[in-house]
Parts: sequence; structure tokens; C-alpha cells
Amino acid sequence: MKTIYRYIRPYGGVLILTLLLKLAAALLDLLIPSFLARIIDDAVPSGDRMAIFRMGGVMVLCAVLSMLTNVTANRMAAQTSGKATRAVRHDLFEKLSMLSAKQLDDVSVPSAVSRLTTDTYNLNQMFSRIQRMGVRAPILLVGGIFITFMMDAALTLVLLATLPFIAVLIYMVTKKSIPLYTKQQGVLDNLVRTVQENITGVRVIKALSKGRHEKERYDTVNLELADVEQRAGNVMAVVNPATSLILNIGLTLVVLLGAWLVNAGRSSTGNIIAFLNYFTIILNAMLGITRIFVMLSKGTASAMRVEEVLMMEDAMPILPEKKKTNTPYHIEFCQVSFSYNKVADNLTDISFALRQGETLGILGATGSGKTTIVNLMMRLYDADEGTILLDGRNIRTIPLEELHAMFGVVFQNDFIMADTMAENIRYFRDIPQERLELSAKDAQAWDFISATKEGLQHTAATRGNNLSGGQRQRVLIARALAGKPDILILDDASSALDFRTDAMLRKALHEKYRETTAIIIAQRISSIKGADKILVLDDGRIIGAGTHEELMTTNDVYRDIARTQMGLEGGGANE
Repeated sequence: MKTIYRYIRPYGGVLILTLLLKLAAALLDLLIPSFLARIIDDAVPSGDRMAIFRMGGVMVLCAVLSMLTNVTANRMAAQTSGKATRAVRHDLFEKLSMLSAKQLDDVSVPSAVSRLTTDTYNLNQMFSRIQRMGVRAPILLVGGIFITFMMDAALTLVLLATLPFIAVLIYMVTKKSIPLYTKQQGVLDNLVRTVQENITGVRVIKALSKGRHEKERYDTVNLELADVEQRAGNVMAVVNPATSLILNIGLTLVVLLGAWLVNAGRSSTGNIIAFLNYFTIILNAMLGITRIFVMLSKGTASAMRVEEVLMMEDAMPILPEKKKTNTPYHIEFCQVSFSYNKVADNLTDISFALRQGETLGILGATGSGKTTIVNLMMRLYDADEGTILLDGRNIRTIPLEELHAMFGVVFQNDFIMADTMAENIRYFRDIPQERLELSAKDAQAWDFISATKEGLQHTAATRGNNLSGGQRQRVLIARALAGKPDILILDDASSALDFRTDAMLRKALHEKYRETTAIIIAQRISSIKGADKILVLDDGRIIGAGTHEELMTTNDVYRDIARTQMGLEGGGANE
């Protein structure tokens, strides 16, 4: 919670002013019943109309000033809580963006979404409620008790007798509700994940007629969330009615005792009426305090989830750079091993080296570790064993911003924004229009882009739904080429391209990007047969390495794949 509260500190001056305004409004509210008592006990019996109007006017003035002061303070509280929440959300998003892939896997994307939305909303409500009621309710409570004690100590003791019961009630409810709200946010993560999966895979779901199954899956997690919400709601639902019951029992006793005191001539009617007004103020103050505790329960649970992310230490620190290794190679993997779950290796003893401008092709079955090599090369994960060098520098010594600027990459599941073709290719980089056109031509995307009326200003739909699979891949390749990368990574980026377009793309890369080191992950041998070196992976191990011709001679697995594909593709060997 200390991490969260530091977002309030910059607004200390505004907070103090807000609390002073709330204090002034509370004091004005406490004055009103005392004037009412004077009207009933003094002005009415004496028939002094001017005194009635005068004190009535003061009551109206106090009420108006209290309203204006409260409105001003509430607006200031809303602005302060909004700014603080914006800062929390900004830092949380930035932290999530800077987490390592392993840390983000641990948090999970659905949980990250709910922490950025629901949890920060709960924090906003907690910040606002504390400012609005955190001073007003206690002042009304303490002030009301003090004034009533001065008016009639016996009646005040009846009131004070109810407070321990309310305090115990609030403590027990708060102690039980915070774990429930924490669990509720965890179940909400599951709901977000389920919705996200359904929206992303809606075409597959419809194609396989699995709408009913997905509806049942959604209903299951939705019912679980509703059950947790209901249990939390049942706990919190006790607070207001139980508090009202306790206070109203006290109020009933006050009325009975007050009536007896008036009959005995030990108190006045105005005094009793004023006391009842103060009792109502105290009642509302206690209810306000209980609402604060309700919001604190939610806010505390959310604050712990947000703080958990904000306090995550850097899992991939930049190590001090030692003496640069003299090497003729641009990229080197030296006996690299890695495991996602730290139980079984996903990569084992991977070693290879590429010179500047060479092309590496990687072939292997699904799950053989092809993409993992790319993830390690870009330092999305850190290798468990071995060393990865770029131009003789250990990648752990290279600042991430500098490291990632070396790459142009197209992943298997990349994304298209709902924006123009130009912005999808530029992707918020300072790239001139001429370079955008050139990269689109090299990626074989210019033909279909220029065929539209708007050209590069043609707008893509969300996730590129108005583009074919091949068109999306070509736009993504153009994005990777636009930054003139030192290293180009194409992770199964041409799977949707026809053979002619694929061949033209490879030709453009070979002729115009001679100084760019390329890593091409593919399922088709035709996409990598011209590479300077080809790795054949199986279960995270290299089972073959060499050129296409060498592997056709020395590696049975590669040769079988090549013969099968050439036979199926018809003439693939002559491309």
C-alpha cells in the first residue's frame, strides 16, 4: 500500500485544502441543530418573530455554505483522485510493457487487463471516497458526540454504548471481505481471459460449430464470478442494516429516556429535538464510515494486485559491459540451453554463428524450439545456460532499447492496427513516405496497396480483417523492412504467400538487403533452400546443420521433408 499512497503525495496541498473545506462544511452542519433548539426553547415561547427569522436565516445560510463548500471539495477530490489514478495507470502500463516475457507470462495478459481497468477503477473510488468522507464523517461523528455530551451527558452515554458494537461489526466484516474481493479479482481475470479467447477465435468457433460449448464455458466462469461477488456482497450487505439497527435501537432508547427527562423537567423539548437531529447526523456519519470501509476493502485488494506488478524487480538487468570479444561473426549462439518451465529444456546446447549479411534458415516440427531461438536472440527471455553474442557483445550487456532497434521482426501471430497502411508500416517511427513505399514494394505489398483508391492511406480494419492472410503478412514484412534493420527475423512470415510471391520476396531480400543478417523460420523448404546455413531442429536440439545441398546429402530428416514437399508442390526443386 505504501507504493500506492505515494501517488497521492504530489497533491498534498490540494488534499489539505479539500480536507479543510470538508471540515468547514461539517462544522456548519453541526451548527444547524443548535439554532433549532434555541428557536424552539427561546424564540417560540417568547413570541419573538424577529429572533425566529434571524436564527432561521442563519440556519439557511449555514446550509447553503455547507452545500457550496461540499460541492467544491467534492470536485477537488474527483480531480485529485482522477490525476492520481491516471498516474497509477500510466506507471502500471509502463511497468507491464517493460516486464520480461517470463514475468508477463506469470502475470498473464487477462490479469494485466483487469489490473489496468477494474483494479485502477477501485483505487480511484477509494481515493475519492476517502477525501469526500474521510474527514467529514469522523468530524460529524466526533463533533456530534461532543455537542450532545455538552447538551445531555446521560443521553450521550446511551449513544456511546452502541459504538463498540458497530466497531466490532466493521472489523469483522472488513477482515472477511478483503480476501473475498482479492479472490473476486482473480476470478475476473479468468473471465477476461475467456472473453478474450472467444473474441480472438470467433471464426474458428463458428467454423467448428462450437458456439454452444463456448457459451457453456463462459457460463461456468461467469457463474463462479457471480458466486464470489454474491458471497462478498452478502458479507458487505450486513454492514448498513446492522449499523442502522444498532443506532436505531440507541435512538429509540434516547427518545424514551428523553421523554422521561422532559416529563421530569430535567430537559427541554428543543434540547431533545436538537439531540435527535444530532443523533441523525451521527447515524449518517457512521453509515458513511461503513461505506468507507466497504470501499477500502475493495481498494486494498486492488492496491495489493497493482502493487504486486509495480514492485516486480527487473528480471533482466543490463550487465556491465566487459571487453568486446573479437569475432568475425555478427550473431553467435554458444551452447545455449533454455526452459520455459525450468523443468524440461525447450532448447538444448544450441550453437551456430552467422556473419554480417548471411541468412539462416530454421526448419523443424511444431514445438521444436524455432521461435524460442528468436525469443532468446531478442532477449525476450534469458538463456539458462550458454552465451549469445551480437558483434562480439553479450546481449545481456546491451540496453534493451538499443538491442531491439537492431531488429526487424515478423512473428507468427503479429497484429495489424485499425489504421492506415502507412501507419501500420511506419508504426510510430520517424520514417519518410518514400521509405514506406520502398519497403512495401520490397515486401511485395505495393501491388494490392496501390490498387486501392487511397493507396497508403487505405485503412485496415481491426486485426486486419479486411485483408487476406497473404496481404497481412506482406504488410507486416514491409513494417519489418521499413526500419532498415541490422537483423531481419521472419518467423513463418511467408506461410500464406503463393510460391511466386514468396520467390519474389526472397529475391528482393537477397538483392536489396545484402548487409542485413536474416533469420527465416519456415515450414516450406522452398523458403529457406537459398539460405547460407540451415538448422534442422527436433525437440529443442540441432539434428542437422549446413546448406540445402549439404543437408540433402547428410540429413535423412531434411531429405525426407524436401522430397515430400517437392513431390506435393510440383517443381519446387527448380525454383
